Amino acid sequence: MKKIDWARKLTSRKFWAAVIGFVTPVMTLAQVPENTAVQVTAIIMAGGTLIAYIIGEGMTDAAAIGTQEGGES
Repeated sequence: MKKIDWARKLTSRKFWAAVIGFVTPVMTLAQVPENTAVQVTAIIMAGGTLIAYIIGEGMTDAAAIGTQEGGES
């Protein structure tokens, strides 16, 4: 079984678009008011952007540390 690369998934715009593509019809089916659906969609996209930024910066910092350690040998 293949291991899922969660860091890559959570930084993917396609992943967050898929989440929105699932959540929005479910809210429509549940007859959630349109304004609420728009707000939930905005929160998911804002959260996705924040998560992607944090993971991306962490990966960049980790790579920089690895480069610094490798250069001191």
